[in-house]
Amino acid sequence: MKKLVKDSVLMVSMKYRPEFYDETQANNGMAEIGVSQAALVEPRGDTGRKLPQYIAALTATLGALAAGSMLGWSSPVIFKITQANSTDYDFDVSSTQGDWVSSLINLGAAAVCFPIGLIMDVLGRKKTMLCLVLPFTLGWLLITFATNVGMLMAGRLITGVAGGAFCVTAPAYTSEIAQDSIRGTLGSYFQLMITVGILFSYVVGSYTSVFVFNILCTIIPIIFGIVFFFMPESPNFLVVKGRNEEAKEALIRLRGRNYDVDNELNALITKAEEAKNNPVSFLSAITKKTALKAILICYALMLFQQLSGINAVIFNTSAIFASAGAAIPSAIATIIIGVIQVVATFISSLVVDRLGRRVLLLFSALVMCVCSTALGVFFFMQDFHGADSSIVEAISWLPLLSLSLFIVAFSLGFGPIPWMMAGELCLIDIKAFVGSTAGTFNWLLSFTVTSTFNSLNRAIGQGQVFCMFAGIMLLGFVFIFFVIPETKGKSVDEIQIMLGAEPPTPNTTTKK
Repeated sequence: MKKLVKDSVLMVSMKYRPEFYDETQANNGMAEIGVSQAALVEPRGDTGRKLPQYIAALTATLGALAAGSMLGWSSPVIFKITQANSTDYDFDVSSTQGDWVSSLINLGAAAVCFPIGLIMDVLGRKKTMLCLVLPFTLGWLLITFATNVGMLMAGRLITGVAGGAFCVTAPAYTSEIAQDSIRGTLGSYFQLMITVGILFSYVVGSYTSVFVFNILCTIIPIIFGIVFFFMPESPNFLVVKGRNEEAKEALIRLRGRNYDVDNELNALITKAEEAKNNPVSFLSAITKKTALKAILICYALMLFQQLSGINAVIFNTSAIFASAGAAIPSAIATIIIGVIQVVATFISSLVVDRLGRRVLLLFSALVMCVCSTALGVFFFMQDFHGADSSIVEAISWLPLLSLSLFIVAFSLGFGPIPWMMAGELCLIDIKAFVGSTAGTFNWLLSFTVTSTFNSLNRAIGQGQVFCMFAGIMLLGFVFIFFVIPETKGKSVDEIQIMLGAEPPTPNTTTKK
C-alpha cells in the first residue's frame, strides 16, 4: 500500500515537473493522471494553521482602519469647523475651503499610488507599510495643531498620501501571505477595516470635540506600527530577493510549525528562478495577453466602483432620509449607514471564498443598478409632482429602502473585491505597477465624482444623475458577466491560464 501511494505521488510529480518527465513515461500511461495545479503548488494547503494568517492580515489592515478614519473625518468635522460660531480652531474655515479640506486626501492618495508600487518592490511590503506610519502621524499632528487653513490642508494632503499608499500595499501583502483557500477572505479585510474606520469617524467625530477626535485618529497609525512590527514579511517578496531561508521562516510563522512548507517554498523558488533565468523586460511583461487582460479587469472594476455613485449616495444620506420623512438627525443617519457598511462588508468576508468573486460582483452590480433606478424614479416623481404630493408621500419608503440595499450590495461586492483583484490576477513582476496605477485611477475618479456631484446635480437634476449611475452599473454587470473569470480557490498559475496563458506542456523534456 505504501509503495502504491509512493508511486502515485511520484507519477504526479513527474507529470507536472517537466524535468522529471519524458515520452517513455507518457507511453506508460502517466499522462492520463489528472491533478489540479493548486494541489501541486499547495498540496497541504488546507492543513496549515489559518490563525496566524488571519492575525497578520488583520494587523496589516489596521493601516486601512487609519485610512478609513481619514476618509470619514470630513463628515462630522467639516460641518463643525465651517460654522460661524465654531471654536474648534483659532481660525475661520469657509465653506469653499472646507470642500478643499475634504477632497485633498484624494489628490494626495492619487499622487502616491504609482511611486509606492516601486518602493514596496525595493523595500518590501512590511518595511514600506511601517514607513507609512511617519507621514500618517505627521499629517494628523498638522491637522490637530493647525494654526491656519494652510496647515489643515497640508495635514489632509499628507494623510491622503499615507492612506493611498496603504490602499496599494495592504492588499498586496495580504494576497501574498494567504493560502489559496482563504485568500479572498483575507483580501476582503482591507475594505472591512476601511468601513470600520469610517464608522469610527462617524460615531466618535460626532460626539467628541474635534481636538479629541484628532488625537484619537493620530494614535491609530502608531498602534498599527507597534503591532505590525512583529509580523513576517511576504514570503513571495523574500524569495524574489533571494532570501530563501527568511522566506521559509516566514511561511512557518504563517502556516504553523507542523506544516511542511517545502513544497510551497519550492514552488515560489522555481517561479523566481524561471523569472531570473528567463528575464523579460517590463514592457514585455506588461504587454503579454494575460497582463493586458488583468489590467483591463483591474481598471474597469475601479471605474465601475467609483462611477457607481457610491459617494453620491453617501453624501446624499441626510437628504434621502429627509425625503423619506424620517425624523432622524443627520449624525444618526450617517451612523446607521456606517453600521450597514460594516455589517455587509463583514458578511462579504465570510462568503467571498464560498460564493466567489464573480457571483458577488454580479449580484452587487445588479442590485445597485436597481436601487439607483429606484432613487432616480423617486426624485423624478418628486420634481414632477412636488415633495408634498400624495403620490410622493405614498412611496416615501422607497428612498430609505433603496439607500440601505445600495449600501449592502456595494459592501458585498464592489466595495472590497476591486481592491483584491490586482493581487490575484497579476504576477509578482507587474503586481506593484498594476496595483499602484489602478489605485491612482481610483482616487482620481473619487476626486472627480466628489468635486462634480453637486454641480452635476444642479445642472441635470438628481433623478437624471441616479439614472446615469444605474446605466453605468448595467454596463458593469455586462462586463463582469462576459470578461471577469472566477478566481475563488485558484492558484496563481491556474488564474493565468484562465486569463489566456498557455497551459504547461508536460510532454517536453527540460534541457540541462
